[in-house]
Amino acid sequence: MRRMFTAATAALTLTTAGTMLAGTPGQAAPTGWGRPVVTAAPQPGAPGLGDTYFPDYGNGGYDVEHYDVRLRYDPASDQLSGTTTILATATQDLSAFNLDFLLDVESVRVNGWAATTTTAGAHELVVTPARTVTRGQQLTIVVRYTGIPSETLVGGYTGWTRTDDGALAVNEPESAWWWFPSNDHPLDKATFDISVSVPTGVEVISNGVQPRPPAAEAGNRTRWIWRTTSPTAPYLAFLAIGQYDIVTETTPGGQPVVNAYSTSLGALGPAARASIERTAEIVDWESGIFGPYPFEAQGGVAGPVDGIGFALETQTRPVYGPGFWRRGANTYVVTHELAHQWFGDSVSVADWRNIWLNEGFASYAEWLWSEEQGEGTAQEVFDFAYASYPADDEFWQVLPGDPGAARIFDNAVYDRGAMTLHQLRLAVGDDAFFEILPAWTAEHRYGNGTIEQFQALAEQISGLDLDDLFTTWLFTAGRPDVATTARKATTAPTAPKSWVKISESHDLLSH
Repeated sequence: MRRMFTAATAALTLTTAGTMLAGTPGQAAPTGWGRPVVTAAPQPGAPGLGDTYFPDYGNGGYDVEHYDVRLRYDPASDQLSGTTTILATATQDLSAFNLDFLLDVESVRVNGWAATTTTAGAHELVVTPARTVTRGQQLTIVVRYTGIPSETLVGGYTGWTRTDDGALAVNEPESAWWWFPSNDHPLDKATFDISVSVPTGVEVISNGVQPRPPAAEAGNRTRWIWRTTSPTAPYLAFLAIGQYDIVTETTPGGQPVVNAYSTSLGALGPAARASIERTAEIVDWESGIFGPYPFEAQGGVAGPVDGIGFALETQTRPVYGPGFWRRGANTYVVTHELAHQWFGDSVSVADWRNIWLNEGFASYAEWLWSEEQGEGTAQEVFDFAYASYPADDEFWQVLPGDPGAARIFDNAVYDRGAMTLHQLRLAVGDDAFFEILPAWTAEHRYGNGTIEQFQALAEQISGLDLDDLFTTWLFTAGRPDVATTARKATTAPTAPKSWVKISESHDLLSH
């Protein structure tokens, strides 16, 4: 769904012992009768969470509950200044800890006391508090900073897109580094308050709801405030700053729908509106398949013509690049990004190796939407997609269950990933399959999951041993034989009506 900075080659590769948020607490030394207990000294938190593909993403030693991000931005200069307050809990005794961040830091305070800072690796801010932090202690971390995000590069890359009238902070698997300090891994979700001061006449769109209307400030400026009370992975927080037409609505259930359209879209504008304005309809339809919609608001942002070339499932409000509207309305990309609100946002990957749980599921949602719209059944889409890739195509050499860091958005993760789910549907039957999907989103709501956990749930509900299916479709190179598991056409299948839009979308979403 987006373009990825190959951080594995630009950042330091760090080896960490922890695989979750907590660092290793200090342990008492062995003692004999009458000998004093010696407690290990506080240690620095791990500089990464040990992710299989991005081991230095995130940090150990603390767990964030909330980010308060207060910014001032000037589109003319791309100058960003801000104060981010992080509320967290220490998960070990800490002598120091890291934040993922790139801009110039003016000061850091921990629980009111000035801290010292250094930098390390490609994106690590190392914070040493004035006082040792004990396990279980509540932390209030206040970071003041400034910089020009578009000129702040890692490996020649920035995750901040400057546009003619503003900027977009939209990217995956990293985005926060360029605009707020964070524990940047999906394992550490938090709630957000985001407020941005901009020149009056410039709009700011972000996650969640607006607790109050934009407020005038001195100097002909306006402050925009957004809030999300749902747990959010840092990379799913976003900013869209510039000239936008904002359309608001309320669902019959009382949920706000906020859609925004860049005024630069010109002739692309009507197609964008004809697609994104169906957001509430598609959310309602997907809720009947995946379970209750997990968040407090919904909507979409049609970005400017000089913005991003992809789309991203930014939580509560996906952001779409202009390329999706060049051939008219496209509800398939909207269906894809909205499906991610369940698969990727509410239920996030525990490790980036598990990216199939995001992209395969969102892609299969497009196939289900094709059925709903009468533009080709999922079986017809499967047959055509399968036949589109010859057996010797490189496509079949990428493993959706373990594609590698450089290929987490490869087309195979999308198309072969969706094929895997269709094969699961054929194997277990529709009743079990459409029980598995909402059971997964309910069991891991606001949390994280792995492929292995999904397989276990599918086996539990279906009563079948599915190891061969998952191994073949997710972890084995080569084109699987579908002769005994799908209706195999004797002649080349005809492209379903939906295929043009699905394939066009995937050309932009994957790379």
